[in-house]
Amino acid sequence: MKKKKKLLSIVTVVKNDVHNIEKTVKSVVSQKNKDIEYIIIDGKSTDGTSQIIKKYKKKIDKIIIQKDSGIYHAMNKGIKFSNSKYIGFCNSGDIITKNGIKILINNLLEDIDVLFATVKRHYLGKTIIKSGFNLDRLSYNFDFATSHSTGFYIKKKFHKIFGKYDTKFKCSSDYDFYYRLLKNKNLNIKSTPKNKVIGIVQKGGFSSTLSHLDHLNEEMKIRLKNKQNLILLILIYTNSLIKIFFKKFL
Repeated sequence: MKKKKKLLSIVTVVKNDVHNIEKTVKSVVSQKNKDIEYIIIDGKSTDGTSQIIKKYKKKIDKIIIQKDSGIYHAMNKGIKFSNSKYIGFCNSGDIITKNGIKILINNLLEDIDVLFATVKRHYLGKTIIKSGFNLDRLSYNFDFATSHSTGFYIKKKFHKIFGKYDTKFKCSSDYDFYYRLLKNKNLNIKSTPKNKVIGIVQKGGFSSTLSHLDHLNEEMKIRLKNKQNLILLILIYTNSLIKIFFKKFL
């Protein structure tokens, strides 16, 4: 008999993060909910991460241990192997809060297309709450919504329509996907209330190893790919360079 499709796939992507992977896995598997499919994509870790994952194999639906070419390649594998109506990511080091799954399910049962969920982020030495979204800001500021990891949930069918994550972008492919997705003005998009925190996003990660200029240059490539207004791009780039200069030299 064919298995009934679950409502939500939670995917964790990891490689060589032995000190953080367990708290992420426990935050998901401790929440008993039959509507959740849990998948872990391990990029063939060599530091003991894989052994920690296997401790919880009875509570994990799919464990894929394969080499990959980066975080977005691994996330695309998660999309491929998922078998639920919705998909979201809780990558290694991040956690789902105690009642986070329940909050997500209650919102997704409304049959929305996209959900931006409230998360707590450790950023620049302080903790901030990221909630809601402002689509108008996306045209000039990447900081328009909650984090793609732990804070973004979407009907899987839209990955078939708009594609997966473009692996040529090393730290901001999620924003390239947002551009492609959010051009569709007919999407039913919702966010969770600010006081309903469903996830905690750790500081650091791969993107923190890149310079401000690296981030800016990739942002510009994404905007060019998505055919933004050239004059606006010049203004964004010039303004960002000035900010980088002041941060570095003053």
